Amino acid sequence: MNLTAHRQATIGEGRKLLPALDYPLLFAALVLLGLGLVMVASASLHRIGEAPFYYVNRHLVAIGLGLLGALIISRVPVTLWERSGTLLYFIGLLLLVLVLVPGVGREANGATRWIPLGAFNLQSSEFMKLFMVIYIAGYLVRRQLEVAHSIWGFIKPMLLLVIACSLIMVQPDFGTTTVLLATAMGMLFLGGVPVWQFAILIGLAGSALVGLVLVSPYRLQRVTAFLDPWADVENSGYQLAQALIAFGRGEWFGVGLGNGIQKQFYLPEAHTDFLMAVIGEEFGLLGTLVVITLFALIVWRAFRIGARAEAHSRRFSAYVAYGFGLWIGMQAFINIGVNVGLLPTKGLTLPFMSYGGNSIIVAILVVAILLRIDYELLRPEPVEQGGAAWQGA
Repeated sequence: MNLTAHRQATIGEGRKLLPALDYPLLFAALVLLGLGLVMVASASLHRIGEAPFYYVNRHLVAIGLGLLGALIISRVPVTLWERSGTLLYFIGLLLLVLVLVPGVGREANGATRWIPLGAFNLQSSEFMKLFMVIYIAGYLVRRQLEVAHSIWGFIKPMLLLVIACSLIMVQPDFGTTTVLLATAMGMLFLGGVPVWQFAILIGLAGSALVGLVLVSPYRLQRVTAFLDPWADVENSGYQLAQALIAFGRGEWFGVGLGNGIQKQFYLPEAHTDFLMAVIGEEFGLLGTLVVITLFALIVWRAFRIGARAEAHSRRFSAYVAYGFGLWIGMQAFINIGVNVGLLPTKGLTLPFMSYGGNSIIVAILVVAILLRIDYELLRPEPVEQGGAAWQGA
């Protein structure tokens, strides 16, 4: 064997030792996690009256818990998720109800969204997004013909979705409700809901969201401020105006890591909802485009995994992958859109990056499930899907 053939054989042996994973997806997620940690540190170390590493340490704990959960979930067969979809939905519903029970839910900044569990606060709406995607994927498999040919086939999951969204709105959490609705509607469309039914669904959902804005003064104020933040720059337009100033200061290549001014004195929630503005100021347009590219890569890989699963007749895996891609893409789009003034201001974290333990943990679990789906597709032996322990709605 000559030297070239020997090297090729060695490379082939090395590749066989590597686990069968979607490495571009894993790479993009890990880079976003690492960059998010750095930016949370940059945006929070200056905060007066608090331990300098308070947010960084908690963010690290969340990443650690997420990675631990990912290791566990990576060993769970996809068929188990399919059998548990309905049960997970009701568990999520129970958690949403518990948040609203006096003495159980914890309130912060006018919203009741957390269940205290010692040092950790559980945000049930984050896990409900995960559970809802799994439930709808299973429903689309169980009720394939009903979804495609009967109006009742898509009304039933929408009724359950409305119940969950109503509980989330009571907290209130308009941003999560929007993401959940958009993700579920996208999955139903991909699952075969007729176009005319889907058009009616979009009209009803859009009307409901507009109604929620009109009946709530603070939401209406956010919309008007989004249209012209400079009209009331000291009040309703303050957040967006400061975010736009941050992007303006960043120009092409940014002012440098740690050198941002907006996060120190002007930009509220710089380490959470407006972390993208800090990235724009410190890394400029180049850094902003890198982050957007990484999110696009994650969405593309999720849809690619879904397409491969569908080609192998593993429809549940396909719908889960599509749902996760829609969810991550939609939430990233909304957060970045808010930061650059494309959308009205709303409290929604940037997946994988913003400070927020529940959001980080759930995002990591999403990647773990996607990698598990991809791993099963690459296995030589078939993995049966289609059976469900809960054959109800």
